[in-house]
Amino acid sequence: MIANRNQKTYTASDVVSYYAQLRQLQPAEATILRRFKPEWPQIKLLDIGVGGGRTTQHFAPLVSEYVGIDYSADMIAACKRRFPSTSQMHFQVCDVRDLSQFADNTFDFILFSFNGIDYISHEERLKALQEISRVGKSGGYFFFSTHSLQGMIREFKLQNKFSFNPLKTYVNLVMLAILRLANRSLTLAQLQQLDHAIIKDESHNFRLKTYYINPADQLKQLAENFYDIQIYSWSTGLEIKNQLELDANVEMWLYYLCTIK
Repeated sequence: MIANRNQKTYTASDVVSYYAQLRQLQPAEATILRRFKPEWPQIKLLDIGVGGGRTTQHFAPLVSEYVGIDYSADMIAACKRRFPSTSQMHFQVCDVRDLSQFADNTFDFILFSFNGIDYISHEERLKALQEISRVGKSGGYFFFSTHSLQGMIREFKLQNKFSFNPLKTYVNLVMLAILRLANRSLTLAQLQQLDHAIIKDESHNFRLKTYYINPADQLKQLAENFYDIQIYSWSTGLEIKNQLELDANVEMWLYYLCTIK
């Protein structure tokens, strides 16, 4: 099972140590932090897939209540060592596929960063989105990142691996060979026809199976539970404002800000 296999990776000591030392926000996260600055003091925030607490130090001091969850007990232990729980901030082991420990309409803002939603199966992903919508307040927000299939299609193309720098070309070709070998059942032609795919990518030395989705299909997937969806660039943190910009985007992941129905 995809989620169980990935969960084992997230309990590995080297992976936990890696996430525990991270500090910096991604550009799109910094954009959202600034955008909601006037509202944070009134917000009860759920931080899903909190990992080692990378986002905690930025969001927790600003909100009225902060709850960080992760399905890896080792990650939660790392968070508790780094940030002792208080009445305003606490951490607990919890799986996004089952948020039953939280009542309906509990949170004003739900954050799921670092593509955490990409490490469960397609069916579980749909269930997770329903659970997120349930525990979020109507009119509240869900902000998350996910891998873009458009970016991975670019990675599969041989012509994109050549550079004026011979060493860079060599490294690119080696990485392409490893990528293709790790995903022998997938061809470029197949990827171009799919709306989503499970791919073993470079993450943690190809130990993870990762969900990639076309942006257009991600918008369709969100439509049942969310509206007024905005897409942000991973690299710049700027909003992608039209279809032409979205079609041209080949970043490996994108951020989505959704209003909860």
